[in-house]
Amino acid sequence: MKILLSIKPEFAEKIFSGSKKYEFRRRIFKAPDVKTVVVYASSPVGKVIGEFEIDSVICTDIESLWKLNEAIPGSNKRFFFEYFKDKKTGYAIKIGKVKKYDPPIDLRRDFNLSPQQFFVYL
Repeated sequence: MKILLSIKPEFAEKIFSGSKKYEFRRRIFKAPDVKTVVVYASSPVGKVIGEFEIDSVICTDIESLWKLNEAIPGSNKRFFFEYFKDKKTGYAIKIGKVKKYDPPIDLRRDFNLSPQQFFVYL
């Protein structure tokens, strides 16, 4: 099964450049058979730019999640902890094999769809 996940463009590009190894989330999908994330780069890009296989999903405390992230160049500790504010645990989706779409898919133009803020099962 696949999900469509909205990701800020700067983080989406890091996924496809190989510099981002985990996608961090406050909440996560419940279906256990999700194997692929289709990446919707949110505004101002507003397009589906590719997909990645899910290597694994980690649920743990926020400090442990930060340890997965801190070694990545450009990681912003204050932004990270602000994102997880008021949460005791969070999720790290470990990024597996990536596939960038060329050209990207415009959901509004091509399918008359508006992506959700969090995710949609495909």
